[in-house]
Amino acid sequence: MAANDYLTIAKNGEAQQVIKKSRFICTLTRITSREDAADALAAVIKAHPKATHHVPVYLLGDQDEIQHASDDGEPSGTAGAPMLRVLQQMGVHDVSAITTRYFGGIKLGAGGLIRAYAGSVSNAVTTIGLVKRLIQQTVTLTLAYPLLGTVQHYLEEQAITQLDTAYTDQVQVTIAVDEVEIATVQAALIELAGGQITFELGEKLPVEVPVTLPSLH
Repeated sequence: MAANDYLTIAKNGEAQQVIKKSRFICTLTRITSREDAADALAAVIKAHPKATHHVPVYLLGDQDEIQHASDDGEPSGTAGAPMLRVLQQMGVHDVSAITTRYFGGIKLGAGGLIRAYAGSVSNAVTTIGLVKRLIQQTVTLTLAYPLLGTVQHYLEEQAITQLDTAYTDQVQVTIAVDEVEIATVQAALIELAGGQITFELGEKLPVEVPVTLPSLH
């Protein structure tokens, strides 16, 4: 994964699984602070006051500078740590995961608990989905009319978003390009237009793009 890629969950949500009569409900929430994580945990506890356990973990920061995991009464290392490891392996950021367990009367053993709690997170992420957050730069291209077809064909071929087209004595096409791709796109357009094109940078726009879930292997 490139250094500039930033993954997070597509939205807040939950998913549940039943394993040997115990019900595991994993709630995922986007967070930006420890206070957000505490609020997410409080909301889950309020929603499930009779549950046996509420196991909270979270990651904060582009480089996961802040990490937290608790077993909430489960045997040490069988709940929080496996959940946190799944979030790390999936490469997501600024996310709280809270797995609520309703004990079903059958003990799972240490290995079973690890698999159940880790699986609750991966199942929830798979259900909810991930997005990659990118910064796109708006760029206004100014060119002569005869070049418009060639330029638009390139933009469509490269799946570059065209935001606006203005027609005066020349044509102005405003596009949105991933920030890291600006130099490449400019070079290609200059070559296509034989140098008869100018560029004006505009505002930067954050965008979120759905992504295929990364493998845990």
